[in-house]
This record gives sequence, C-alpha cells and structure tokens, in this order.
Amino acid sequence: MYESLKVLDEIRLNFSSEGILVLYLTLAFIMFGVALQIKPEHFKSIWHNKRLPFIGFVSQFLLLPAVTFILIVIFNRFITPAVAMGMILVASCPGGNVSNFISALARGNAALSVTLTAIATISAMLLTPLNFMIWGGLYTRYISMINADSLLRELEIHPVYVFETVIILLGIPLLLGMLFNHYFRKLTLKITGPVKTISIVIFAAILVIMFRSNYEYFLRYIHLIFIIVLVHNGIALLSGYMFSSAFHCGEADKRTITIETGIQNSGLALALLFNPKIFPVDLANGGMAFIAAWWGIWHILAGLTIAGIWSKRKPKD
Repeated sequence: MYESLKVLDEIRLNFSSEGILVLYLTLAFIMFGVALQIKPEHFKSIWHNKRLPFIGFVSQFLLLPAVTFILIVIFNRFITPAVAMGMILVASCPGGNVSNFISALARGNAALSVTLTAIATISAMLLTPLNFMIWGGLYTRYISMINADSLLRELEIHPVYVFETVIILLGIPLLLGMLFNHYFRKLTLKITGPVKTISIVIFAAILVIMFRSNYEYFLRYIHLIFIIVLVHNGIALLSGYMFSSAFHCGEADKRTITIETGIQNSGLALALLFNPKIFPVDLANGGMAFIAAWWGIWHILAGLTIAGIWSKRKPKD
C-alpha cells in the first residue's frame, strides 16, 4: 500500500490554471451563500446556551485535528507523508456547506447546526492556519526524524500565506454575505435556497471534471484513497458522537455535533493546495490533492447515509 501511494505522490494532476480560478470563485460563492444564513441571533444564542456551541467547537477544531495526528502516526508505515499532510489539512478546515442540510435530514438540532456553522466559518480564518501550522509542523518534524528521504524534508509551513488565502476565500465572501443579509433581508430569503443549491452543483461539477481529467489515475488508485478517507471520515464522525456523548448531550444535539465534526470543507483544502506560495507543486499535486478531492465526495455520501438512518428514528429527549 505504501509503495502504491508513493507512486501516487509523484503524479501531476491535469488541472489548468483556469480550473483553479473557477475553484476559487466557486468556493467564495459557497461562502457567500453560507453567510446569507448567518444572523446576529445565532451569536446571541451562544450566550443563552454556551455549553453546546462550545462542545461542537472543541470537537471540530481541537479534537478532530488531534485525533487525525494520532491516526497518521499509528498508520505511518502504511501511508505516505503527502497523504498524511492531506489528512491534516482537511481536518484543519471548517465544516462543509452541506452540514446544515444533512443535520436537518438526520433530525438533529437545526438551530445548533447553523450556529456551529457560523462559529466555524468565522473561527476558520484564524484556526485553520493555526491548526495546520501546529499539527502539520509536528508531523513534519516527526517524519523528518524517521524518514530522511521524505518529501516533507524541505517543506516550511507559512501560516501567513494560509491566513491570506483563507481571508480572501472565506473572510471577504462571509462579510459580503452578512452585509447583504442585513441590508436586503427580503431578497436574501428568496435567493438563499437557490444560491446554496447552485453552489453545491458547481462544486460537484468541478470535482467531476477533476476526476474526469485524471480518469486513469482515479481508476488505478481510488481503492487506496477510498480506504484512507473511509477510515478518516468514520473516525471523525465517531469522535464527534463519542465526545458529545461524554458531555451527556441530547440525542438531537449529538447528531448535529457528529455531522459538524465529520463534514469538512474540502473545497477550502483544495484551494489551499493549489496555492504555490503554500505548497510546492511536487507535494500538492499527488496524494494530498486526491485525499482532499475524494473527501469532497465521500463526506456527503457518508453524511447522507447516516442522516437517512437517523431520519427513521426520532431522537430521544
């Protein structure tokens, strides 16, 4: 498995500069759509019930990156450094834009889901660069000690460039969306649904085009990437459920925290990967990109599957 993934790390994906620009614009559009749903009331609700948002926040931004780091150290012999860094990058990103829909379908706490999305999106401007710098830096030092030939030996993580990209792709669209929501509330109610649907469709189309342009690589290595993402996503969902259970959260709350922990914004991970200021092409175009891209598809499938199961059973009080 390791040798196959090592070959994967040497692949140069067929994705043009125009495609990367479309990816950036789509991600900004998605964030704009997310911001249309964020209202001051969501932040006010935190003061009425600080416990649940805090548990969800810790599960997503502290627990998941830490668990991911432990996971890649345990399975170090089976995965390459580039694949491991891709897992850390995905775990450092905020929740995905479909988490609210999946949480509602699972009969979770819809209000908590939207509140956590608002908190995560804003917090990500600082915590995504910080988490990747901390856990990525720890892994880089760890792998450099045990593998002198590692592709990561010359990688220097520059949080300033990560922060700059996150601000452009998350911060600006978020601010514009919240201002639009504030000054054009009636119009916001009309376009929120269509904007969210369009953004999801466009992002899915980008992933399909990416896989189609790299069809041969996809067929050859998808079984390996599938297993890695399956395990990683499964542990993310399980850690969210167990962590919320440890604090005796209600069933609906546990479902929401589970989904918010297991649904990650892999689009942001891809956007960061294709920024040459952050990652050298030799590192970003192999296993890291495949991990982030397949996460974008798999977490939706996994989330919908779990939501479908939970939707048949009303949460206990």
